[in-house]
Amino acid sequence: MLDRIQETVHEEPSISRLDLSRRVCTWLNWLSPNGQLKEMGCRKALNKLNAAGVIDLPRQTEVYAFEHKAFTPSDVDIPEIQCTLGELGEVRVYPVSSRYAKESKIWFALLEKHHYLGNGNLCGAQLRYLVKSSHGYLGALAFSSASWSLKDRDDYIGWKEGARRAHIDRVICNSRFLILPTVAVPNLASYVLSLALSRVVQDWEHRYHTRPVLIETFVDPAFTGACYKAANFTYVGQSAGRRDGVAKQVFLHPLCREWKDVLCDEPDVQMPRPEVSKHWAEEEFGTVRLYDERLKERLYTIAQDFYSSPEATIPEACGSNARVIGAYRFFQNPKVNMDVVLTPHTEATIERIKQHRVVLVPQDTTTLNYTTHPMTEGLGPINNKGDKSIGLLLHDSLAFTEDGTPLGVVDAQIWARDPDDQGKSHKRKELPIEQKESIKWLKSFRKVAEIQKLCPETMLVSMGDRESDIYELFLEAAKEPGPALLVRSERTRNRKVDQEFLWDFMAKKDSAGSLKLQIPHSGSRKACTAWLDIRFAKVELRPPKGYSKTVRVWAVYVLEREAKDKPIEWMLLTTVPVENFADAQKRVEWYSGRWGIEVFHRTLKSGCRIKDRQFETTDRLETCLALDMVVAWRVYYLTMLGRETPNAPCTVFFTDIEWKALCCYVNKTPIAPDEPPTIGQAVFMVAGMGGHMGRKGDGFPGTQTIWRGLVRLYGASDSIMFSKWHLSKANWLMNGLLTC
Repeated sequence: MLDRIQETVHEEPSISRLDLSRRVCTWLNWLSPNGQLKEMGCRKALNKLNAAGVIDLPRQTEVYAFEHKAFTPSDVDIPEIQCTLGELGEVRVYPVSSRYAKESKIWFALLEKHHYLGNGNLCGAQLRYLVKSSHGYLGALAFSSASWSLKDRDDYIGWKEGARRAHIDRVICNSRFLILPTVAVPNLASYVLSLALSRVVQDWEHRYHTRPVLIETFVDPAFTGACYKAANFTYVGQSAGRRDGVAKQVFLHPLCREWKDVLCDEPDVQMPRPEVSKHWAEEEFGTVRLYDERLKERLYTIAQDFYSSPEATIPEACGSNARVIGAYRFFQNPKVNMDVVLTPHTEATIERIKQHRVVLVPQDTTTLNYTTHPMTEGLGPINNKGDKSIGLLLHDSLAFTEDGTPLGVVDAQIWARDPDDQGKSHKRKELPIEQKESIKWLKSFRKVAEIQKLCPETMLVSMGDRESDIYELFLEAAKEPGPALLVRSERTRNRKVDQEFLWDFMAKKDSAGSLKLQIPHSGSRKACTAWLDIRFAKVELRPPKGYSKTVRVWAVYVLEREAKDKPIEWMLLTTVPVENFADAQKRVEWYSGRWGIEVFHRTLKSGCRIKDRQFETTDRLETCLALDMVVAWRVYYLTMLGRETPNAPCTVFFTDIEWKALCCYVNKTPIAPDEPPTIGQAVFMVAGMGGHMGRKGDGFPGTQTIWRGLVRLYGASDSIMFSKWHLSKANWLMNGLLTC
């Protein structure tokens, strides 16, 4: 479309911007709700593209305005009235039909003479009204498009950026209101307002084919706004006063009962993904719902800074003072929050999920201790009543391939506990699950269910540890279609099959076979290889008290053979069929991959040092945490990518500058090879920079070694970028790389 616009300008250099905007609207079928071309909006967009240098528009032609003969006060019947509202007689509020009509000239004359703002131009769509009685003209009103952005109003509505952009046309502004100074009738102003509001909805919809649900108005501090208060308008705050330097009082009045539901209904807007991403941050956050390009670029910059120095504080990672200030301003921006940052990453994750037949999605909870940051507002207790630690709780879900490669974060919930709720755990059985922290499991499962609809060719398996063994989760998973469920049962839940406890029922089953499994380090138990006996059966769980519906699942009972210490004993419950030993073995292998999310949490805490982030409020802390989660995922992703697809070219992850810097550093030469190494080779190179010895018994490098290597790699990358500006200093570059 941009090429077509530029081609039209070149072929018709004398075309006006008005004609060009009309053509563009026709090409795009860009129409307003009333069927008219949105030429004004198109013209603004063309001007912005022209100012940004994207297109080259013809020079604007001068427009000459023709003055029309204005009415004077002597031409308008202006009565002098002093009476009660009842004595005034019938009062009519009727619209001005056309700007060329006599009533339009009267309206302009009244406002110009008697309104402190005059009859200046109104913004956007507009309706004008005259107020009249048998005595003559009493006043005038005008309604126009609402302010595009207004902090106190938007906060009162509860607007997010997407909802505001989608529904701003459902809000209108009472931009002018005049009762003539010669008319002294008590309560007339509020009465006229009520008459105007009783018809403006229908009039506005008739003209613009959009039904308004809320009206706003601004009152100068020189006035009290008594008539608006009498007409049931609500004061919600003040404007910024940027237009004339005077902050106005902001009043709102709903035009229907469901106004808030209408305005806060955020549409599912699919932002276009860049066809060719400049860097990994743009690839991961390219669909972010930030409509300001400067905010997008700031997000990309911060993400790359955090990834280049995952262990650094914000000032250390950002480097220059200007970038540090920009980062803190970004986190303070009310348009930016945890959901805004994570949503584009989740969308990129969904694209990766679609490439696999089976994807495992473990969910887990971890605590974030910020006891050393008592000045942060909004923190809460994270342990028992005797422990005074404060912080936040994070419950997230991470998508993995069956081989253990993390694909990305698909859900994240974060909250602070109420200190007043400590010591009341004995009352939790009396509460519905919606009022318990356990609802986190259902919320995460429902998020996975939404993603399952977008990935019909992939089976998603939501997994949880013993804490997730809640009956409501099984009932949620029984709904079809949806993701599969795999949880480890908690013995104290006393699940029953018929009249027998589940554990006793499964212990009587014959072993179907044994499985050798690598068990990672956990608590005081060291990592080891264990032989596990496996039993499985299809069971129907009896509902607990308060529920009537039974649940059919497959149980897989796992017991470690010949254990010296406390044996491994798992009772896995799943909605995925288990028909034979191979199926049971696969479910055990799936569950063993749940530890991947614990590795992710360790990477997040130790590698990204999220506990060292310091902000005034938890809202800003959460936004920063969202960015750290994506950085931690990417470090983990690189770690596992070298194991799963070691022969793939390293360009699937590294840019040219990065892999060339890596090779130069490792090979101690300023000349990079012509062909990039494989991703497996590159991972071991990075790990070597992070301290991995690479001996036969050392195994694969872990996330801690990888992020240390990345810090040194990006130092080398920066040196190579600098050398492009100083090609004559190749020897200096070599020395810099060797001492990096």
